[in-house]
Amino acid sequence: MNASRQWVVVGVAVMAMGAALAVATHMSDGPKIIGPGATAPDFAAKVVPDSGPAGAVRTIAAYRGKPMLLNLWATWCAPCRAEMPRIERLYKELGPQGLAVVAVSIDSPGMTDAIQDFRKEMGMTFDVLYDEAGKIRDDYQSTGVPETFLIDRTGVIRRRLIGSSWTAEEQRPLLRELIAERSR
Repeated sequence: MNASRQWVVVGVAVMAMGAALAVATHMSDGPKIIGPGATAPDFAAKVVPDSGPAGAVRTIAAYRGKPMLLNLWATWCAPCRAEMPRIERLYKELGPQGLAVVAVSIDSPGMTDAIQDFRKEMGMTFDVLYDEAGKIRDDYQSTGVPETFLIDRTGVIRRRLIGSSWTAEEQRPLLRELIAERSR
């Protein structure tokens, strides 16, 4: 085979590999970014006593059909401590209108008592769950705590709030919109 023919064969092979890679990339789901427009990943977390039967496990399915404020937090997190009273006020105002508020602790294993104490100290009356394994942190691609997700009735994330600097006043219009929306 002469040199020019070898280059033609190499060129065809490179184009074929490129086309195969393009098709494979197009057909794969690729990494999903967990943010607005994405479906909220499922989770399984233990119910902290006073949120329901101790040791029971809740998943996101328990909240389907309701708009939800999902908060990832930890007892050692000072910004979490600062934002819990605001979340409680939102729950007292919008919970009766249909907003589910769920706070999932990602504390280390064996921290159930500390979480219960935190809950009592903060006067948290919404659902408090505990993910000892921290799987929710990975599934939601958390950058740290606190992190809050506003999720519509169908399980689609509408807003992702990183840190505790968000205010209830800024989020109230979206939360009211989520409550007012009918299931699609």
